[in-house]
Amino acid sequence: METESRIFRASRFTRGNRIFPAEVEVSPTSVTLRKRRLIGKKEESIHIAHIASIKIDTHFFFSDVYIESSGGENPEVCHGHTKGDAIAMKELIEKYQTEYYKRS
Repeated sequence: METESRIFRASRFTRGNRIFPAEVEVSPTSVTLRKRRLIGKKEESIHIAHIASIKIDTHFFFSDVYIESSGGENPEVCHGHTKGDAIAMKELIEKYQTEYYKRS
């Protein structure tokens, strides 16, 4: 099993990411979204078993990734990732979910 996490950074050329680009960290146990601000940061973590769906909305240059938890709240939105990063993020989350449920 892979134990390393991978960080995906949004492009500075997209909305909300000009000064402090958002980061999505995908690890074998959780997905963490970090949005930095001038003072402080917002960080939200979802356990890999509680991710219900992942939606990728591709635009001309960049993609938006919607990560929905099984809790039914509004999905977390990650703007400004390349199409390749968005697909890699989705595949990595699905891989970690498969490994998690094989162990259970």
